[in-house]
Amino acid sequence: MRSRMPWLTTAQAEEMTRLYVEQRISLTRQTLVHHIGDLRAQYETRYRELRRTLLKRHAAITCALLAGTAGFNTAACLVGR
Repeated sequence: MRSRMPWLTTAQAEEMTRLYVEQRISLTRQTLVHHIGDLRAQYETRYRELRRTLLKRHAAITCALLAGTAGFNTAACLVGR
């Protein structure tokens, strides 16, 4: 900082540097908080979609197994007569 603004005293240059760093850290934190919120919303949406898909597949497989079992039992009863 001092090389760009040679008229500043060492204390002034240090103070400007400190204030700049504080401001940048604050801005970075705000940006990260915003991004974290966005990422969380995206994650939760995707998680709900995956959970819904898994539940649909599970229900379809269960229905297919029950239908197959019922068909097998019906066929076994008819053959047994």
